[in-house]
Parts: sequence; C-alpha cells; structure tokens
Amino acid sequence: MTLKPGDKAPSFELRNQNGELFSNANLKGKFLVLFFYPKDNTPGCTAEACSFRDNMSKFKKLNAEVWGVSADKEASHNLFAKKYNLPFPILTDRDNKLRTTFGVQKTLGFLPGRVTYIIDKQGTIFHVFNNLLDGPAHVQDALLAIENFQG
Repeated sequence: MTLKPGDKAPSFELRNQNGELFSNANLKGKFLVLFFYPKDNTPGCTAEACSFRDNMSKFKKLNAEVWGVSADKEASHNLFAKKYNLPFPILTDRDNKLRTTFGVQKTLGFLPGRVTYIIDKQGTIFHVFNNLLDGPAHVQDALLAIENFQG
C-alpha cells in the first residue's frame, strides 16, 4: 500500500553513509523531506542530490531536515556524498524494506522509483511528489509544499 497525505509516517531507523543510525522518531519539531532515489552516481540522482545540496539553506530556514534513501551500500553512499559534498544523510535501505513500507513503486517493474515524502512536525505525511525523470523538480516541489503548509 502506498502511503499518502494524511497517513502517519512509519517509524524507522537506518544507517547513513557514515554508519550512523538515523531515526525519524528523533525529529520532533522539524519537517522531514524524505526522498527515495534509484541509485548513487547516476545522472538523474546526482542532479537531484546536488539540487537538494544547493538549496539546503532554504530548507534550514523552513526548519526542515533532508534525508535521501536508496538501496546502495554505505560505502557507495559515502563516496557519493564526498564526491558531491552532500550535507545531508543518505540512508541505506539495502533490503528495500523502507521503500516497501512507504509503497514506493518500481517503474516498468524494475526501476526503483523516485518519490519524495514531506512529513510534518507531528510525523504525518502532508505531501508526496512522484517523478522519476526530473530529480531536481523534487527540490522545488518540496520547498513550495513546506512554504504552503506553513501558510
């Protein structure tokens, strides 16, 4: 089942590119921009991650955390984050359990989906954006969704 606006975000813990454990339970009082992407170092995923990087000051002003998620190994995430100077955690979902829990569908039955979930300060999903081909569009959509939510 795909999670949608109004659904409570499930609790989760995953390790980031440095092996540190991240849990959404620790984010009380902040928005969470959780973006699922297919694979490190691919053109679309790199453009998306770099666009999030380039807009981090805007997310910080909106009191929002940004976390990326893919099935790549921690070592791959680590190299990806260092190569592009990514200032946010990239979480390793090796078994695709979190992807499945959120209901991120594969495209054409085999390509991991690119979906961004915006979660409010109480842990409820209030916006979902799904666009496999335009990674940077996820960033502008997320900023606009949080700005509109805050009024």
